[in-house]
Amino acid sequence: MTKDYYEILDIHRNASDAEIKKAYRKLALKYHPDRNPDDKEAEEKFREVSEAYQVLSDPQKRAQYDQYGRVFDEGFAGGGGGFNNDDFASTIFEEFFGDAFGDFFGGGAGRRAQKRPRRGSNIEMKVDVEFKEAAFGVKKTVDIPKVVKCHRCNGKGAEPGGVTTCSRCNGTGQFVRRQGLFQISTPCPECNGTGQFIKEKCKECHGEGSLRKNKKLEVKIPAGIESGMTLRVSGEGNDGSNGGPAGDLFVHVNVKEHEYFKRDGRDIVLELPVSFVDASLGTTVDVPTLDGSETIKIKPGSQPGDNIVLKGKGIADVQGYGIGNMRIVLKVILPTKLNKKQRALLEEFKENSDEETYKSHNSLWNKMKSFFASCLTV
Repeated sequence: MTKDYYEILDIHRNASDAEIKKAYRKLALKYHPDRNPDDKEAEEKFREVSEAYQVLSDPQKRAQYDQYGRVFDEGFAGGGGGFNNDDFASTIFEEFFGDAFGDFFGGGAGRRAQKRPRRGSNIEMKVDVEFKEAAFGVKKTVDIPKVVKCHRCNGKGAEPGGVTTCSRCNGTGQFVRRQGLFQISTPCPECNGTGQFIKEKCKECHGEGSLRKNKKLEVKIPAGIESGMTLRVSGEGNDGSNGGPAGDLFVHVNVKEHEYFKRDGRDIVLELPVSFVDASLGTTVDVPTLDGSETIKIKPGSQPGDNIVLKGKGIADVQGYGIGNMRIVLKVILPTKLNKKQRALLEEFKENSDEETYKSHNSLWNKMKSFFASCLTV
C-alpha cells in the first residue's frame, strides 16, 4: 500500500515548505531513537517521518509524488523504495538539525555522530531516449562519474598501519570539560573530532579516503515512460563514508520527438495527408505504426480532421494500466495548380452537384444566412 506522506507528517496537501519543516522537526524529535531507546514502534515512525520529509522537502520529488502517488525507482517497482535504512533517517536528521541536536542531548549524540556511518550523496543525470524506445522500453548504458571508496585504505585515507589514536581524547574525538553542574562536550582540538591521526597518507587516494571514477551502468527504461519522469536506481550514487551506504542515482528522462508520431497520454497520433479525391471517393492506404504497418480504409466523403482509430496500437501505461490507441487524423490536401483537363472535370462536377452533394454543409450555410437575415431586420 502506498504511504501517504502528508498524513505521516500530519499536514495538508498544500502545506508550505516552512510548514513541512515545522512538522518534521516536531515529529523527528518526538520519535528519535535516542529519546525512545529499544522502542521499535518509535524507530519505525522515525524512519517514516524522515522518508516523508525527504520527499516533500524536495520540489521535484514532491511534484512527482503528487502526480503519481510515489517516487519512482528503476523499473517503477515498489513504493518509495530504498528508504528502510536506519542510517538514511539519521542522516536526514543530522543534516536538518546540524550540531544543535548534539548540544540538546548534552553531547552524547554529537560523540556518536563523529564516527557514525554517513550515506553517500545522490547523483543526478539526464538520459535521452528515442520515441519508440520510450514506447517499448529499453536498456541504456550510462557513464556515471562517481565518488568511490578507496580500496587500498578501505576509506581511511592512510596506509596500512599508518593511523594512530589521538592521545588527548583517547580516540573518542571529543574533548569533555565541566562547567559548574554541566558537562560540555566539543570536538577534540587535536584531532578535529576524528579520534585519530594519519601518520602516512594512502598512496592511492592521497589521504582522501575516496577516489573519483567513472562507472558504466545499464539502466532499465520502462515501457511507456514520458519526458520529465525520473528513474531512481538505489545504491548507485556516491559511496558513503565510515561504512555508510551509497547514495542513489536519479536519471531524468528526456524523450525525443518523432518525425511524424505525436503522443497524447497513452495514445499516439498520426496526421495523414489525403488527397481530396481519395477523401471524396474513399480508398485504402498503408500507414506506419509503432510495430510495423497497418492497412486502413478511408471512407467515401471523409472530412478534414476525421479520426480513424486503431485499437491497442498506442503506448503501454508506465504503471501497467493497459495500452492506448493510435489515432489517425485525416488532413485533406487541396490542389494548388490544375491543368486544363482537371479544371474542366471539376467544372463538370460543379455543374452536376446538387444539395445532396453538400447536404451537411448546405444545412449549416442556410442556418448562417437565416441568422444574418434576422440581424438585418432588427
